[in-house]
Amino acid sequence: MWYSSIVDTVGNTPLVRLNTFNKNIPGTILGKVEYFNPGQSVKDRIALKMIEDAESRGDLKPGGTIIEGTSGNTGMGLAMVAAVRGYKCVFTTTDKQSMEKVNLLRALGCEVKICPTNVEPDDPRSYYSVAKRLKEEIPNSWYPNQYDNLSNRQAHYEMTGPEIWEQTEGKITHFVAGVGTGGTITGTAEYLKEKNPDIKVIGIDSVGSIYKSYFETGVFDKRHIAPYLTEGIGEDIIPENVDFSLVDDVIQCPDREAFVTTRILARKEGLFVGGSCGSAVWGAMQFIRKHPMKEDDVMVIILPDSGTRYVSKIYNDEWMRTNGFIDEGSSMEVEEVVRLRGDNSRELITVDKNDTLEHCIVLMNRHNVSQLPVMDGENLVGSLNETRILSLLTESPEMRNKPVGDVMEEPLPVVSNDLKIDQITRMLSGGVAAVIVKQDNNKYTIITRSDLINAISKSMS
Repeated sequence: MWYSSIVDTVGNTPLVRLNTFNKNIPGTILGKVEYFNPGQSVKDRIALKMIEDAESRGDLKPGGTIIEGTSGNTGMGLAMVAAVRGYKCVFTTTDKQSMEKVNLLRALGCEVKICPTNVEPDDPRSYYSVAKRLKEEIPNSWYPNQYDNLSNRQAHYEMTGPEIWEQTEGKITHFVAGVGTGGTITGTAEYLKEKNPDIKVIGIDSVGSIYKSYFETGVFDKRHIAPYLTEGIGEDIIPENVDFSLVDDVIQCPDREAFVTTRILARKEGLFVGGSCGSAVWGAMQFIRKHPMKEDDVMVIILPDSGTRYVSKIYNDEWMRTNGFIDEGSSMEVEEVVRLRGDNSRELITVDKNDTLEHCIVLMNRHNVSQLPVMDGENLVGSLNETRILSLLTESPEMRNKPVGDVMEEPLPVVSNDLKIDQITRMLSGGVAAVIVKQDNNKYTIITRSDLINAISKSMS
């Protein structure tokens, strides 16, 4: 099978189960992975539809110039279609967008003008205003205006909605999407609710955007507008493509939670996606906490674009630290410490509370360990370490015959696989001898100071 052009490959993106986020949650959580589009984002869908509709109306003529304000992804879709059909492109964007997006547009032969972010929409310097001005100045040009162009939402009514309905065999119960121009959530929701009015539609917004406040009150209150770094969702205007009558709830996601979740999607799910994808997944989890899913529920979350647009930002530790999104310490997780130790299958050496102190000493010598968790059946009830044993034997050699339960100390803390190494370091610096890690297979392992030193050394070499 072959296609007449790259444009014919837009759509039919896969649904992928989000296993990390589906743990301990009834039902099924699926991501619709839009970076499988040729321009690596959901915006390829609307770019194609807007251009086709403009051509049919005569608004876009041969040899014309497409002028648009974009956060990058719509521009990429428009540029791709324009390259195939022989149009020029001039795009305006904001200075908060990643340089990857700007460079990709320029690589496709587009002219890109970068405008300030923190100005009013009607300010002549805003990327909206600059795009409108260029439309008046450049002959034979067309301004798609994705915010108010209803071909945007129609693209999702005709493509995205039907795809999701067919892919889930009509079993979808929840639809989650970021609210940017409004086209994705409005068009898809309109189709899905025609099929089943009971489907819950959850919009994801950014903290600093107007959408959540407007959804809840119907009032445009500028006091809710503030700068934020997440790209592609949230706005300081209400576009014509937004129809909140089709939306059941709007959840705002802070930048930090968006970006941390984005990195989890890459490292735990193998999904190298953009920041608004992290927003959508985090927001979906908040909705589930308030409204628990049932066993037969199927939630579909739109994952709008690829992480290739954000290598210099979200996937750059220095940028994340500078903006306060990760701690100054190591961002390595406990799971990585265990992996670098090279003995993931090492059995945790424990002692029963009814064993003697003498038995503990034998175990420590045999296995070359300096502390032992104390068990009562399958429960962790205490711990013993070399310092404690030395103190007891110095007090009286007869202590070696004492039951462990009589002389043990507090249990070692149990931590999850995804805890950060700097958090473990703070625990060990506070007097804790070691920590117990509960792994995904419900088995336990132990992390000591020497394990942390070994892991950090290996990661730096």
